Amino acid sequence: MTSVRPGAPGFTVGLLVNPVAGIGGPAGLKGSDGERAQRLALARGSSPKAGERAAQAVRALLARRPGTPILTVAGPMGEDSARAAGADPRLVPFVPGAPSGGRDTTAAVEAMREAVDLLLFAGGDGTARDVLDGAPSCPVLGVPAGVKVYSGCFALSPATAGAMAAEFAGARETAEAEVVDLDEDAYRRGEVGPRLYGVLRVPAARERLSGRKLGSAASPGTTEAVAAEVVARMRPGVRYVLGPGATTMAVGGRLGLATTLLGVDVVQDGALVAADVTEGQLLDLVDGRETHAVVSVIGGQGFVLGRGNQQISPAVLRKVMASGGLVVLATQRKLAGLGGRPLLADTGDPATDALVEGYVPVITGHRESALYRIRSATEEFR
Repeated sequence: MTSVRPGAPGFTVGLLVNPVAGIGGPAGLKGSDGERAQRLALARGSSPKAGERAAQAVRALLARRPGTPILTVAGPMGEDSARAAGADPRLVPFVPGAPSGGRDTTAAVEAMREAVDLLLFAGGDGTARDVLDGAPSCPVLGVPAGVKVYSGCFALSPATAGAMAAEFAGARETAEAEVVDLDEDAYRRGEVGPRLYGVLRVPAARERLSGRKLGSAASPGTTEAVAAEVVARMRPGVRYVLGPGATTMAVGGRLGLATTLLGVDVVQDGALVAADVTEGQLLDLVDGRETHAVVSVIGGQGFVLGRGNQQISPAVLRKVMASGGLVVLATQRKLAGLGGRPLLADTGDPATDALVEGYVPVITGHRESALYRIRSATEEFR
C-alpha cells in the first residue's frame, strides 16, 4: 500500500548510525548483537564499517541536493558520519550510552522523528527493529550495514539510499516495507527462523529497495542436483571457499564433509581444509593458491556478495578473482523469482565489486547452467 506524505517547507534528513552494525560479519559471528559478540569481533580483527557506509549515503544525498539540512546524534551515532561526508549537521539534545545499544537507537529516533522529513538509519535488521519501536509512522530508509539485511526497508546500497533520499525531497510518496529479524543465538547454531515484527514507511521506489529475503522453495532433489554439478566440476589442487546457505552446504554433504550452514568453509581435494573461518583466516588460506569462491543467491534479493558472507571481504575477493573466480549457485526457481533483475554485489568497495560485474554462468542443476548478469549494487551511482 502506498501513500503520499504532504510536503513541508524545506526538507530535513535525519541520520542515525548503529556504530557496531556488521562488525560480527568478517569475524564469522553471523551477527553483531550483544556486547560479547562485539568484543569477540574486535578481538578477531574486525573493525566497524557502519559509519563509513552512512557517510557514503550522505555524500550521495549532498551530491544531488547540496545543503540539505542533516539532523543527527553526537559522535559515532551520526555526527561523525555526517561530518566525514562534508555536512555540518545539527545535533539533537541526546547523549547515548557507552557503548550505545538498542534502547539508545529507539530514544534517538523518538528525539528526531517530529523534526525530519525522512530518517536514514545505518544498520541491519536489529537496528530496523529498534527504529520501528521509535518511529512507527515517520518515513525512514535503511542504509545496509548489518550482517543480516533480510528486511524490506533497506536500499540496495549506501549510495542508493542517498540518491533515494534526495529524490524523496520532491515526491513524498511512501510504501510499506516489512521488518523481519532472527534470534542471533539460534542463528549461530544454524537455526534460521525469520520473524515479522511490523512495517515501516519507506520511499516508494521498489526497484531500489533490496526487498525482503525469501526462503528457498526448491526441493531437496533440486539442491542436490546443483551440488552434484559443483562437485563434478571441482579440480585437483584447487581450493574452494563455500559461502553460507543450504545449497552450498549440500556441496559439502556431497563431498561427505560436515560443513556449516551459515559459516564460510574451505575445501580442497575432497577434504575439509577449514570450517567456519573468519576474514583473517580466509586471507591466509587463499594466499598464493588457485581458489574459487562458491556463493549462492539470496532469494528475492539477488545478492551474491555482501549479505551474510562478509568473510569474503574485498581483500579476499581480490585474491580469489586474481587466481580463480566465482562459482554462483541458484535453482531455476530462485532465478525466476528475480523477474529478470540482476544479481548484486555489495562488498563495501565498489572497485572490488566491479571485478565481478558481467555475465557469469550460474549452476542451476546437474549439467545445467544459465548465463546471468552480476552488477555492483552501486553501479548507477558511481
